[in-house]
Amino acid sequence: MIKYIGSKRALVPLIQAVAERLPIRSAADLFAGTTRAGQAFRRAGCRVVSNDVATYSEALGQAYIAADERLDREGLRALLARLGALPGRAGYVTRTFCEQARFFSAENGARIDVIRDAIAQAGAPEPLRGCLLTSLLEAADRVDSTCGLQMAYLKRPAPRSLRPLELREPAPVAGPPGEVTRRDANALARELDGVDCAYLDPPYNGHSYFSNYHVWETLVRWDDPPAYGVARKRADCRTTRSAYNRAREAWEALSDLVGALTTPWIVASVSDEGFHDPADVAALLAERGHVAALAIDSPRYVGARIGIHNPAGERVGTVSHVRNLEYLIVSGPDRVAVDAVFGGAPAPVLSAAGPPRR
Repeated sequence: MIKYIGSKRALVPLIQAVAERLPIRSAADLFAGTTRAGQAFRRAGCRVVSNDVATYSEALGQAYIAADERLDREGLRALLARLGALPGRAGYVTRTFCEQARFFSAENGARIDVIRDAIAQAGAPEPLRGCLLTSLLEAADRVDSTCGLQMAYLKRPAPRSLRPLELREPAPVAGPPGEVTRRDANALARELDGVDCAYLDPPYNGHSYFSNYHVWETLVRWDDPPAYGVARKRADCRTTRSAYNRAREAWEALSDLVGALTTPWIVASVSDEGFHDPADVAALLAERGHVAALAIDSPRYVGARIGIHNPAGERVGTVSHVRNLEYLIVSGPDRVAVDAVFGGAPAPVLSAAGPPRR
């Protein structure tokens, strides 16, 4: 899987355990990102709706949520081998992300260019196309030169960026196949009749995932967008921003989402360093049913731990903290099931101490 801030990698075992303990057979992951949480629900036996507005998330969803035993994996491996053997040919990625910026080596950039062109020309149906794009995304991620965000690149090339690009087959995920959508979460929430559970992990601060992972968005869209700035971000990064990224609008958006859901069960992930106090989110979910919550201590993403530097790469500030708490909050109609969901683990009491953060 690609490096991704907020990917829930550390929470995946707990999310899967929660899904296995709840009386649910289907789940909607409304802010799917890398699909890690959706994969946990799938492994727990749920039929998953994987949704995100990001085009790269749609590709990952085809590979990890939609693909099942009907996919010809022998044919996929043969196609990946042919793509991986293509000689590099410089194009948009080389020009934009290797020469104008330094996200990849020129050699790997040229190989990304030729492989992506070949995928476009192949016209493969889903989920095969999603598997090919996922393989390329993950291969590019393994040889990039960032700290996990694409707002900047490292001053000196990361050692991994000097390794050759290698395409690998996306691993199959056990469980029933699901569906993949690219919709506004608040709109889709109104159309989930028959889905048992919604998993909510919306953006929690002012940093847009669209901008944070603009390279992946371009690599999947393959639309040659005009670019700007040192990081050569897509021009539409200037205009693409969610209400969840605006402090004054985020609570209203979340309240509308929770109110629109028809799913009897809700599982939400909430960081203690975002716009919303976890206690406020627990209180909001308590309007829908019984609530339990568990706090998980986690390291902050690597970019927040290496310190504050100026454009010359000189340290100019100190990091205030290197760990944060992530809350997993469960809400549902059955008090007994809610109480049992964390398997007896000590759950902190969340009580709102004032108005929601704005």
